[in-house]
Amino acid sequence: MPKALIAANLLLLIAFPVSWMAPLMRAGLLPLFGLSEISILSGLSALWSDGEYALTALVALLALIAPMAKTICLTLIHLSRAPTRLLPALEIAGKLAMADVFLIAVYVTLAKGLSVGRVETAWGLWLFTACVLASLAISMLTARAAKAGG
Repeated sequence: MPKALIAANLLLLIAFPVSWMAPLMRAGLLPLFGLSEISILSGLSALWSDGEYALTALVALLALIAPMAKTICLTLIHLSRAPTRLLPALEIAGKLAMADVFLIAVYVTLAKGLSVGRVETAWGLWLFTACVLASLAISMLTARAAKAGG
């Protein structure tokens, strides 16, 4: 495996947790008052406090568990500690994480369309999206390198 591919994947082990704490959006009820920052972790906390346990578990699976499991498995493949036959399953995990980005975008669009308050996207949404897209690219490049190597 190319060393740049391994390094990029290892960087995701740091970037994903940062993206979970970073503000995805800022929301407020009225334009005159300050905006509250919402991150993936604060959103999960709010869902849990509201008793939305199934939704909390689903979002945690899509946003936290699937991307990290995929990144760790790719690392194991890169280090020849896991078979390359796991790659198709990892592509599915990457698509699950992309579904989470899509859901966040839908929520932002709905909130803006309702015009009840004010919603602004923040840098964390871009970071999380970049992490997911980078992970998809790394898995595709890993599959290509695996085919070329064997």
